[in-house]
Amino acid sequence: MNAILQSLRDRKSVRAYEPRPVAPEVKRAILEAALQAPTAGNMTLYTIIDVTDQQLKERLAVTCDDQPFIARAPLVLVFCADYSRWYAAFAADCPETRRPSYGDFLLACCDALIAAQNAVVAAEALGLGSVYIGDIMERYETHRELLGLPRYVAPVTMLCIGYPTEQQRRRQKPPRFRVEDVVCANRYQPRDIRRMVAARQGIEDEEELRRWFDVFRRRKWDSDFSSEMSRSVREMLADWTGE
Repeated sequence: MNAILQSLRDRKSVRAYEPRPVAPEVKRAILEAALQAPTAGNMTLYTIIDVTDQQLKERLAVTCDDQPFIARAPLVLVFCADYSRWYAAFAADCPETRRPSYGDFLLACCDALIAAQNAVVAAEALGLGSVYIGDIMERYETHRELLGLPRYVAPVTMLCIGYPTEQQRRRQKPPRFRVEDVVCANRYQPRDIRRMVAARQGIEDEEELRRWFDVFRRRKWDSDFSSEMSRSVREMLADWTGE
């Protein structure tokens, strides 16, 4: 198989790292790869915050749902949707220009996430492991202050990167859905998620499947972090649009 395709298939989330730093030239290579990502209108509607301060890492480990491994990650990158610099330039030349709104927010989020995935692929190619931390979208007011974010800059995702431990290297990647489960031809076609999960997880018993969904719902959907993320993103959007 093509080396890049194999790397994409092999990549899994890594939350435990060897106690060795990421060399400056390796970090630079990862960041350069991120900046080569597709971007709307070649505007680069994002900013990457390289978190090197250990106290800040430890604080983020708490504010991002109490995940201690964040503080131990050699490389922590926060990807922020950022329309602040472009809006400032537009408004300087045309004071009556419109302010950034919902579509601009989503477009900048897309730019930031595409860049983050480039960083993930680059890290994997260089022998490092990574994990996305969506919890950076929670507690918007706190993270805005911690990271010094001005208006029209919002945290979209965070990456923890480091050299995986031997246990992490041996750990099996969780199975994914089949192409046929997710890809539709020309128009949306409903899929039975229960059957998709049963096939992916190898669950044949209906009662076992019901228990799986019950546990997963309570852990991911009806959870405190999910409610906080919705509240936080609502505040983020209100701050962005002024509405």
